[in-house]
Amino acid sequence: MFALSRSTVSLASRAALRRSFVVSQQAADKHTLVLVRHGESTWNLENKFTGWYDCPLSPKGHEEVKEAGQLLKKEGIKPDIAHTSLLQRAIRTLWHVLEQSELMWIPVQKAWQLNERHYGALQGLDKQETVDKFGKDQVLVWRRSYDVPPPTVDRSSPHHPDNDPRYAGFEFADEFTESLATTLDRVVPYWNESIVPQIKDGKTVMIAAHGNSLRALVKHLDGIDESTISELNIPTGTPLIYELDDNLKPIPQEGAIAPLQGRYLGDQDAIRARIEGVKNQTK
Repeated sequence: MFALSRSTVSLASRAALRRSFVVSQQAADKHTLVLVRHGESTWNLENKFTGWYDCPLSPKGHEEVKEAGQLLKKEGIKPDIAHTSLLQRAIRTLWHVLEQSELMWIPVQKAWQLNERHYGALQGLDKQETVDKFGKDQVLVWRRSYDVPPPTVDRSSPHHPDNDPRYAGFEFADEFTESLATTLDRVVPYWNESIVPQIKDGKTVMIAAHGNSLRALVKHLDGIDESTISELNIPTGTPLIYELDDNLKPIPQEGAIAPLQGRYLGDQDAIRARIEGVKNQTK
């Protein structure tokens, strides 16, 4: 039989050790980020522009996010700390997910900077009736353009944040509304100041938030251009898992749906159907 020399065996052993070291280093350098858009809300169900209005989850929404928690538990993904907005649909989503994954004890930080985009004077309006009144093209600009906001609300409106005690101590313009661009202007600083240090400290972080605050974040993470982000829809109640390198750049995931580099957990056909459901709200 052919016998390997001692030097050949030594070289093979060293090569195996190097491969093992590289694999272990890659695992050590990988950071997990979990994003979840809240489950279907009552105003999603009624097809209304919601924004900062504090509506609850619908019965379907409760079930969506319970399933999200079960998926995380099945995958063995265990967040160390969580962040959410000041709106109950996101907070309740987080509670359900943590309950299902047996992690209700982890620290939670709430921040208005993770709120949904404020829809100004459109808040509370039926989306299809708004299309019928103003035309599909105009509503599409308000809803999906990157930097064109809807009409404003002033301080006399119940939808102005100055009339809600949870925003006491914060300053908002007399005439208030938001585009995706101005939503990004509050989401990214919060990410950099509050979340990035936790990730760099080795923590697995979960964020339960909203369609537009999460669109702003993934635009930043994935480097998505303005025209492409306008077409992106994030489905309700579906965990989106990012693996980040030490520079907090996304590591492309197998099965990711472009332009995202993170991967959704769950039945991919059902996820695509949820994405289409968000897209078709103003058809």
